[in-house]
Amino acid sequence: MHNLLKAEEGYIIPATFMLSSGGFRISLDRKEPGSDIDFVSHAHTDHLAAVKHSEWVLASSQTADLIAGSYGLKPRVPDGAPVPPGLKLLGAGHMLGSRQLYVDACDSGESVVYTGDFQMQDSRVSEKIEIPSSDIAILDSTYPDPGVHFGDRSEVERDIQRWASAISRSGIVLFRAYAMGKSQELISILNEAGMAPVVSERIAAVCSVYKKHGAKLDYLSTGSEECDSELRGNFIGITESGADALPVALGVVHAKHVFTAVVTGFAKMFRFDTDMQFPLSDHADFSQSVDYINATGARKVFTYGNSAELFAANLRSSGIDARPFTEYQCTPSI
Repeated sequence: MHNLLKAEEGYIIPATFMLSSGGFRISLDRKEPGSDIDFVSHAHTDHLAAVKHSEWVLASSQTADLIAGSYGLKPRVPDGAPVPPGLKLLGAGHMLGSRQLYVDACDSGESVVYTGDFQMQDSRVSEKIEIPSSDIAILDSTYPDPGVHFGDRSEVERDIQRWASAISRSGIVLFRAYAMGKSQELISILNEAGMAPVVSERIAAVCSVYKKHGAKLDYLSTGSEECDSELRGNFIGITESGADALPVALGVVHAKHVFTAVVTGFAKMFRFDTDMQFPLSDHADFSQSVDYINATGARKVFTYGNSAELFAANLRSSGIDARPFTEYQCTPSI
């Protein structure tokens, strides 16, 4: 168990980040030395460190398909044992296939839930979050600051629809969004208003996995024959975040004005070099994280990820006894 240190209230804190249960050492969205099972909550790149080297990946079938289709990696799962007894994968609401890891009965008798990235509001293209009653809650957070608050998603969606419909009469509309998750959400929003966007081949490849798992998405992929006629007039497009030179190139090639917008939760915090920005997030904000904790009824709360220290401090300021997670050992402390 590495170099264990005794800690108060049964917390065992070695210099690693795993959850132990039923004789298994389970890493959480990263690869840890000595792990038996590597849980992957969803298919975004910052949560895939374990996939290439793991002998036992625990993830949803949708996540496995997205990893294979987008990165050419096939997660390894032992035959006949995809989910060990006592472990459950619950919807996280973040994107297609996103899951929480739930341990319903540790050796100590306590239940534990780990969220990864999660979202409390309903998403158009992912499963609704499931919130279990749990003794221990381990939360990841992209938005640990109480000052960041996301309002009703439906209002942001309507703003996107109205702006895209109006501005496309005057030129090309180009949205920037993450290729996996946010782009599919954006396509669904535009489809509802009768708009079928042109998307990059990379986004289209991700969309094909979403469609395989039941998502209804109407779009045109660049390079396809159907796309050629669409590109002759004003059109609405979606490209990956970071394609900064594309608007200029499109304007030159098509001799039209190109209007740009970014769709991301970070629009609440930063100013982007675009004509418009829409704060549509796939993550829970701070107040939603507090709602999640209260809904679980957790007696102990751990924070996880890059913002663990700040998140824990802000939760404590809100009256929740939280601390950064290193390891919770599902056996009585020694």
